[in-house]
This record gives sequence, C-alpha cells and structure tokens, in this order.
Amino acid sequence: MALSSQGTVRIALSGGSTPRPVYSLLASAEFRDRFPWVRTQWFWGDERFVPHDHPESNYRMAWETMLSRAPVPPENIFPVPTDGAPEDAAHRYEQTLKQMYGKPALDPTTPLFNIMLLGVGDDGHTASLLPGNPVLDEGTHWVAEVARGRPEVRITLTYPAIESSRHVAFLLQGQSKAPIFAKIRSGQSEVPAARVHPVGDITWFADRAAAGG
Repeated sequence: MALSSQGTVRIALSGGSTPRPVYSLLASAEFRDRFPWVRTQWFWGDERFVPHDHPESNYRMAWETMLSRAPVPPENIFPVPTDGAPEDAAHRYEQTLKQMYGKPALDPTTPLFNIMLLGVGDDGHTASLLPGNPVLDEGTHWVAEVARGRPEVRITLTYPAIESSRHVAFLLQGQSKAPIFAKIRSGQSEVPAARVHPVGDITWFADRAAAGG
C-alpha cells in the first residue's frame, strides 16, 4: 500500500504486543531499503498518558522496534503528547493532525490516513475506544481523552479520524481473540471494533489461533 502510493504517506500505528513483529520486520534488512521512509509520516491511534520512555508507552514500543532502527526523518514522527493536562494534550494532537491534513474538516474523498493499524481487545475495544465509554459517541473531535475504563488515562483517535483512512488493517493474534473475532465476523456484534466503517477498505489479519483454526 505504501509502496504503490504517491506523495506523502500517513500511517497511524497501533500499540500492544501484536504489531511488534510487523514493526521489527519493516525495520529489518529485508525491508528497510524498500520502504519509503522519507515520505512516510507516523502517527498513533492511541496512547497511554505516560511519559514516552515509560514501559507501557505505545510510542516507546514503536520507537524501539522500528523507528529507531530505520532511516526515519525525525520530523516525520508525530507521537501523542503526554504532558500537561490530558484534555489539552488531546486538543494539541488534533491540531497537529489538522495541520498535517491541511484542512479543518475531514473530507471523505481525501482520507486523513493512508494506513490505519488497529488491534482488538478481548472485550472488543480498538485503539482506546472502550465499550460503554462516552468517547464512542464523539462525532466532532478527531482526538479525545479517555479518563475512565482503564487504570491510566488514555488519549485516542475517535471514529471520525479512524474512519478517515484509505486502508484499515486489524491485527489479531492468539486464542484469546478467537471469541470476539467470531462475534465480529458474525455481523451481529456492536463492540467498538465492529463499528469501524472507514471511507476506504478493511483487511483483517488473524493468526490461526485468533481465527479459531
């Protein structure tokens, strides 16, 4: 997808353990010289409100596994701010996205992201769109604070920003994901991950265990 595109490529990264092998592979000798690092901009779908060097930081995981090992221009990396008040950090990240997008409002004909990487929790959450959380109903802001539902405060992209993607790729791994993946595939589930309807396409990448095989 990135190789076939023209111009700037905007990619939103997922956190957690599942995408680690993907990030490591991209930065490996096999792919490092084939990927368009210079024209790719990196963003995050969500982040725990912890310092960027914290063990639970999604930024730190991506930095250690990929971004620090590949020829990525520093000015192409846009981590979620995790200083100051969470609400203000969410606002600042939204302003960053709008600046990079070049428009104050999302246009369905011009997706914000070329590629959006997402995971799925055992409860069906994706990014930090948690079941039963008010952030699920946010239809105006592109980024929002998630103050409850997890031990730590989080910052997440909202549905409008996530769905403004040319390609959404869900990554699932492990037997624990099999039940929720089966519910999503049935078309009868209303968990947050099942409610993602991008302007582009969705591809599900699941290992044998997650697929119930």
